[in-house]
Amino acid sequence: MDIKILIAMHKPYWRPKDKAYHSLYVGARGREADWAQLRDDVGDNISAKNPNFCELTGLYWAWKNLDCEYIGLCHYRRYFIRRILGMSLHIFNHKDYAKAMEKCDIMVPKFTRCEPSVFERYAQAHHAEDMIKTGEIIAELYPEYKKTFDEVMAGSETYYLNMFCTRKDIFNNYCEWLFNILFTLEQRIDISDYDDYQKRVFGFISERLFMVFIKHNNLKVGLQDVYYLDKGGWHRKAQLWLQKKIY
Repeated sequence: MDIKILIAMHKPYWRPKDKAYHSLYVGARGREADWAQLRDDVGDNISAKNPNFCELTGLYWAWKNLDCEYIGLCHYRRYFIRRILGMSLHIFNHKDYAKAMEKCDIMVPKFTRCEPSVFERYAQAHHAEDMIKTGEIIAELYPEYKKTFDEVMAGSETYYLNMFCTRKDIFNNYCEWLFNILFTLEQRIDISDYDDYQKRVFGFISERLFMVFIKHNNLKVGLQDVYYLDKGGWHRKAQLWLQKKIY
């Protein structure tokens, strides 16, 4: 099974030595690097938009330039893992992804609860008017999605991190839908006065839209745990064990 899992990276870092994984330098435009297998600034790309689109510059690059049967995204410090009895077993490898894809259309992180709602949580941390404008754009461009968008915004569960694994045709459809919305939003909001964190608005918006696409298209979802490599204490010890024993 042809599976490519892109590791979104912006600096050198440990990564799993498994054939499924391919390191992708996001925001690579104008920067030299010999540590990444792939770069998001070749071919059809939006690498220069990385400060505002985050890892989405990597998704765009993969959509336009990468050929494979299955595709996924993780982050250089976040990986899907299998657990037994609540304990970390190992970071997903090619065999794990292949097995997971036999049972679902798309694999994503487990739900994150947002109280009191996805929209209210977004409004607490970011500019609410940007999400409102996103809803208006969806109503214009994809009216059939508006009901689902409203349901997700009013709900209390969503998928964060922009991590997944799915068939390339599903991924292509998602990217066409997502970037059409985000590029339209980019033309309609003024982020010139936002600080560097809030200027990542299109990455933040996309995390909420991910569930809208999945739910509207009735995709069969596989939920999976995510491991954070940079946590301290026993997490750090587990990371070292993983590096020495698994790969």
